[in-house]
Amino acid sequence: MIRLLGKFAGGSAVAALVATAALAQDGDAAKQTMIPGGQQTGGPLVVPAPTTPTPAPAPSPKPSSDAFTQAFPATTAQPVVQALPAEAPLVQAWTVAQARQLAALIEGIGAEGLDPKDYDLPALRTAIASGPSDELNQLASQSFAWLVEDLRDGRTPMDARQQWFVVDPDRDLYRTGDVLAEALKGGDIAAALAKLNPTHPDYVRLKAELAATPASNAAKRKLIRANMDRWRWLARDLGSQYLITNVPEFQLRLTVRNKIISTYRTIVGKPGRTATPQLAETVEGVVFNPTWTVPQSIVKGEGLGARVLGNPGWARANGYVGTRSANGMITVVQQPGPGNSLGLMKLEMPNEHAIFFHDTPSRHLFANDFRALSHGCVRTERALELAMTMAILGKGATKDEAVAISNSRKYTKVKLEKPWAAYITYFTMASDINGEMATFKDVYGRDAPVLASLDKPRVRNRSDKPTSEVIVIEDDLKDT
Repeated sequence: MIRLLGKFAGGSAVAALVATAALAQDGDAAKQTMIPGGQQTGGPLVVPAPTTPTPAPAPSPKPSSDAFTQAFPATTAQPVVQALPAEAPLVQAWTVAQARQLAALIEGIGAEGLDPKDYDLPALRTAIASGPSDELNQLASQSFAWLVEDLRDGRTPMDARQQWFVVDPDRDLYRTGDVLAEALKGGDIAAALAKLNPTHPDYVRLKAELAATPASNAAKRKLIRANMDRWRWLARDLGSQYLITNVPEFQLRLTVRNKIISTYRTIVGKPGRTATPQLAETVEGVVFNPTWTVPQSIVKGEGLGARVLGNPGWARANGYVGTRSANGMITVVQQPGPGNSLGLMKLEMPNEHAIFFHDTPSRHLFANDFRALSHGCVRTERALELAMTMAILGKGATKDEAVAISNSRKYTKVKLEKPWAAYITYFTMASDINGEMATFKDVYGRDAPVLASLDKPRVRNRSDKPTSEVIVIEDDLKDT
């Protein structure tokens, strides 16, 4: 059952909603009709479903209601961009006392899963013994900068982060020279660097696990360090509300202020070409009763297009609408319904990899222990419950509106007033949904390059840009 904290307004309403969601998701299909118009006065913002793959008509004039204005605020053609102040210099003056603080911090940096050997400690100690000098300023500033980079961005180089497509904002939020200036001005070197640590509770738990693991268990310690580093790859602060799924765990969490509100089993991509990549994106809306544009690998490669056009009765019974363009290409769209390959909902999460969260008609697969079965997208258990909860907490719809929309069996896109961050992550050691530290099978073999990087010298002047490769996965849903 969904676990809603009492401090959230509407907690009892959402609890009641869950029962309705279960009934709606398991109930009989209603007649499929499309919503006329596309904008419901006084209700959530919705758009009509594409009944055929032909181009949509030009949008009708937008109403000037307060709700619409709030959801779609006016923007200027040339937004004003405020320039950031110049970054503080990367080499600054150190006192001997401050440099000693830095040396002590480096000596104990193993507690953060990093290696003291990476930060030129012997040279720093020699410079400290010689007293204030330009050399001390250079060496201390350099070691401090390397610590900032590793604590803020992660020590693992980009080429060891397989299918990692997340752009970390921390490099711009916590610029190295500015962090250095703050540390030297305040005089507490350790406190300035501690502000770079991830705020998610799991980072603290992994750190505690590392402290409790004896040096003799080298393999476990290395695995803990690798997963601590994975938290640094993400934004330090994930936001006030977000979805986060851990692919090897086959679980999705709806989280507010780092507190888990509800959890859902997931089905993720099969190992190999259709493995689910790691992303940090934004859910902008919820689509109830979605359509599915069938990939050409099925339309043409498996003959579905010819069958849809050649057997209208069969096509109608299975919800398919097909059209042939002037150049002979057949496009097939499956209409909303319980048999739709996307199920009864999908989350609008625009990204160049075409990965998103959605329902599935094959719900029996959630009973499997191993659920790396899809073609890349993340299928979620109790999907209508998730969709309605997000629509309500995102203020895209009231409880009654969400229930009515889900029961209508009509294509309805609800725009969220407050978009949700969504993270698709890959942790092989983390807290499970019961709050216990656990290890998970490395289903995609992504641990090996990260673990290997820990045995190599720290890479200096490494790129902070994830791979520019784009993996677009056609989510062929019908076979599972």
